[in-house]
Amino acid sequence: MTKYIFVTGGVTSSLGKGIISASLAKLLQERGLNVTIQKFDPYINIDPGTLNPYEHGECYVTDDGAETDLDLGHYERFLNKATSQANNVTTGKIYQTVIDKERAGDYLGKTVQVVPHITDEIKRRVKLLETQSDYDIIITEIGGTVGDIESLPYLEALRQLRHEVGKNKCLVIHLTLIPYLSAAGELKTKPTQHSVKELLNTGIQPDILVCRTEHKLTKELRSKLSLFCNVEKNSVIEAIDASTIYDVPLNMLKEQLDLIVLKKLKLGKGKEPELVAWKDFLGRLKNPTSEVKIGLIGKYNELQDAYKSIYEAFVHSGAANECKVKVIPIHSQALEDTEWESHIKNLDGILVAPGFGERGVKGKIKAIKYARVNKIPFFGICLGMQCAVVESFKNVVKLPGVNSSEVNPKTKNPVIDLMPDQLKVVAKGGTMRLGAYKCRLTKGSIAAKAYGRVEIFERHRHRYEFNNKYLKKLEKAGLKATGINPESGLVEVVEMEDHPFFLGVQYHPELKSTVENPHPLFSAFVKASIKYRRNNEKA
Repeated sequence: MTKYIFVTGGVTSSLGKGIISASLAKLLQERGLNVTIQKFDPYINIDPGTLNPYEHGECYVTDDGAETDLDLGHYERFLNKATSQANNVTTGKIYQTVIDKERAGDYLGKTVQVVPHITDEIKRRVKLLETQSDYDIIITEIGGTVGDIESLPYLEALRQLRHEVGKNKCLVIHLTLIPYLSAAGELKTKPTQHSVKELLNTGIQPDILVCRTEHKLTKELRSKLSLFCNVEKNSVIEAIDASTIYDVPLNMLKEQLDLIVLKKLKLGKGKEPELVAWKDFLGRLKNPTSEVKIGLIGKYNELQDAYKSIYEAFVHSGAANECKVKVIPIHSQALEDTEWESHIKNLDGILVAPGFGERGVKGKIKAIKYARVNKIPFFGICLGMQCAVVESFKNVVKLPGVNSSEVNPKTKNPVIDLMPDQLKVVAKGGTMRLGAYKCRLTKGSIAAKAYGRVEIFERHRHRYEFNNKYLKKLEKAGLKATGINPESGLVEVVEMEDHPFFLGVQYHPELKSTVENPHPLFSAFVKASIKYRRNNEKA
């Protein structure tokens, strides 16, 4: 019988509920349990697909084409398991489902209300994952902070579910903050006490407190929290700030969070978590033998979470190469200034990031030309690949008026153009080419060598593609199409032969990089950057 764990947050947002959820899931997985995690987001958007990256960070895409919260990326990176659209639910989805049922007459004329109709739909979504696999435990992270109006229906649904299934099948972990007042030299528990009281006002008593802190919790502090929050002493867990998010599972193991959870859910201990691959990864991450500087050319650099999966893919691939990858965020618009070369002249590799719209494209094209001419390892993702195509047709073939129709709808030579099935699309949400598609690679290509095979599946999120009308002219531009979608014939990968490493991909490889399986293209790119740096040092 599936058991449920709910993770709520208090005092402040951005405490790391997703990391705590993923860390606990990893430990339970290591003990032999089948675990999954889902995220409930209290905003009214149907999904993050229409949200500005500055507003919400990156939009994470699953194999089945769901546009989801970036926390699902953490779930996949920690558990090394794919998620689906069932793993991310928003208030918008909940209300849309209930309203559609009301319009269809499913409620037989009853007044549709938050209780029971909205809460019933939330509970149905909690249990929906049970139909996909025989899970032992489903961890549900509730977005937002206790006390927010938006979160109330989720907390009420949690209260009801707990009452229905019983305490032995459902427990609540409350993540909170223990602030340190430097003037007083003290950690303060009062915000946590108030947060737990706020949760109690909804009828929910937390079973476990996980306390984010900059300093270690003393026995006295733990006892105080236990007494005033009505939680057992051994259920007050210290979550001290870590140098990397990948330390958190080991920290939670030391705190015995997994054992406390298993005891409360009346499950056996299972095997002892060894985390061999995880510890090996951390060892290589913290003891690099080399270092490279890679420029991340993007338009949303003010918020690192806008490129979260790319940053994490560099962590994974850096560890795989025993290399410290220093990612230098460079705003693409900064490369449109007169002193633009100063931003990129000391880099060992250049990655041009995904994005939408015209802003910053000129700077991205300048960076690509610089990488091409100076033989610096280059990696272009989605828009980055499209810009590489435009740059080659513009500066190598010198095709007049060449551009992407996204940047200039009236361009004479749209080498990047809107897909035919997108021409009449007006709605923005969930209408792009989304999810995993097959790609066939050319034998002997950079990509095929990196993957070690010629057939791959990668995740997409875009409207524009390489225009196959220009396929015959692509080689004149110095590029080769080395990855093709076998069903549609669309170009997925382009490479440059007369270059140490020049690769552009239409898909998003960063979304499939995990701790235990770093993405092969990122690993190959980092390896090429190491080689470039060493050759420069010799020279």
